Amino acid sequence: RNIPNRYTSGSLLVLLDERGFQACYDFVYLPMDFQNGVNLGYAFVNLLRHSDAIRFKEVFQGFQDWRFDSAKVSEVSWAHPHQGLAEHVERYRNSPVMHPSMPDEYKPMMFQSGKRVQFPPPTRVIKAPKLRLGRDRPRDSAGPEESSREGS
Repeated sequence: RNIPNRYTSGSLLVLLDERGFQACYDFVYLPMDFQNGVNLGYAFVNLLRHSDAIRFKEVFQGFQDWRFDSAKVSEVSWAHPHQGLAEHVERYRNSPVMHPSMPDEYKPMMFQSGKRVQFPPPTRVIKAPKLRLGRDRPRDSAGPEESSREGS
């Protein structure tokens, strides 16, 4: 928790690897705010061994040495209710974040031996994410017919 909003999944992976965790994880997901293009401030990292998880907590609990200026201090906690690669895959494989219209940078990632591998395919049709217009955000001038086509 408390990951600076400017981090992308790519810069998070660089940070993990720089801190000695390359090839120690098999799943990484940095949830993003689809409208604003920034992360939500937390990530899921599934480590392969319990000893790596303990070391991860030692390194990143209270971490402040961010690549970008930020006063945020990270917190590390066990994920609930999903633990382990299989549970994370099942949680996200049919999620709207995996829709083909979503940027790859926004999607959960799987790894084997430190190399990114393809995420298992969905088991059902994935609906596109519902993007809500913010209160202060100007609405498109397109009519209702045009707007409904954009969400499909």
